[in-house]
Amino acid sequence: MKSIQLNPLGAMSQLSKLEVDKLNQSADSQLYYLFRSCCLAVLNSGAETDNCENLFDENEQFDIKLISRERGVKIELVNPPAIAFVDDKLIKGVHEHLFSVLRDLLHMGESFNGAEFPGVSESAYITHKVFDMMRNAQTIKNTAELNLVVCWGGHSIGETEYQYTKEVGYQLGLRELNICTGCGPGAMKGPMKGATIGHAKQRYRNGRYLGVTEPSIIAAEPPNAIVNELVIMPDIEKRLEAFVRMSHAIIVFPGGAGTAEELLYLLGLMLNEQNKEQVLPIILTGPKVCEGYFDAIDRFIGATLGKEAQSLYEIIVDDPTRVAQTINEKRADVRAYRKAKGDSFDFNWSLKIEQEFQVPFVPTHASMSGLNLHFDQPKAELAANLRKAFSGIVAGNVKAEGVKLIREQGPFKLDGDRELMALMDELLQSFVVQQRMKLPGSEYVPCYEIM
Repeated sequence: MKSIQLNPLGAMSQLSKLEVDKLNQSADSQLYYLFRSCCLAVLNSGAETDNCENLFDENEQFDIKLISRERGVKIELVNPPAIAFVDDKLIKGVHEHLFSVLRDLLHMGESFNGAEFPGVSESAYITHKVFDMMRNAQTIKNTAELNLVVCWGGHSIGETEYQYTKEVGYQLGLRELNICTGCGPGAMKGPMKGATIGHAKQRYRNGRYLGVTEPSIIAAEPPNAIVNELVIMPDIEKRLEAFVRMSHAIIVFPGGAGTAEELLYLLGLMLNEQNKEQVLPIILTGPKVCEGYFDAIDRFIGATLGKEAQSLYEIIVDDPTRVAQTINEKRADVRAYRKAKGDSFDFNWSLKIEQEFQVPFVPTHASMSGLNLHFDQPKAELAANLRKAFSGIVAGNVKAEGVKLIREQGPFKLDGDRELMALMDELLQSFVVQQRMKLPGSEYVPCYEIM
């Protein structure tokens, strides 16, 4: 049996006696098992897999313990995976990420209590939770640089697409723009890797590579090695809210169902009448070989959400320099809008997010078949329901709970307007053909059925 003890880092370096006691109480609960799973994912940073069940099965003997000390808490790893070590020493970035997990899941997970804010709406309280988690992780810097670019895209992409994401990141880095992604491989890693080179050339010493994830996806998309700020949000909805409130611009690279979910979430917010004046540059971009991908996405958005939704983003194909220049030029507009609204430069409080986009959607066979996938509803609401449909497909593809449900009860069934179902089927089939649903290596079996 191999065992190693780790000293605390970052926000967990100094804890009170009460905080240590709280953590030890948590260690006996279901929250502890979630903590173990997330730490195992972090320890597998760099592993080329999105099969969370295989990850857990291969590391069945792994365990993690909390050791109380008067000045804080240590982590003890029992039988950790070898990939996390170099010459029998734990990689420093992995060490940092483990304590980020401890901070977010065991400490922050225990600290919220809605009774603290009587009379506050659930929507406002959820936004408070998002802000409090990001602030506690020290990601809200108050630098007024307005240079955090959120990059979305698939974990399963080809080499040409990956190199393109690196080139975009490089061009952003040359302009001293920082990167925030979902922290995993593929299009989440490429922009960070490229930005490190751009930052190095400019001798920019404040490079930020912020990774925002959540417990149910982290095992399928372990944090890549470049992430220097890791935050684990409680669920996908709070993760998405953190992305959009922290961002000064958003880039969408090619991806599968998860990327479609993110884009539909974003467009659903921006279609809200109260967000008409929001200034948030949105660019869809990829190499020349992905031109057809963006044509398909744009057609789907136009046919479902209309021309207004299409007007919210710009598609730039095969031009990383122009992508970075466009975002850099629009920083002044973002600054002017935030100043006019008296809003924070580092957390977009003025963005209106309806509760429909905030309350966690739990994909089950009943909840998926019960989605309102019909055209006779406001566009923002249709976007919310489409987002949930794609979120369920992501769960069925790579999230442990969803994979188990599909194995036991068969595929999720999606039903709605015939035309809308045909549009969804066409888009999803294109993702399957392009191997965007899961990493290549095995035949993809759909976790959904279009009725």
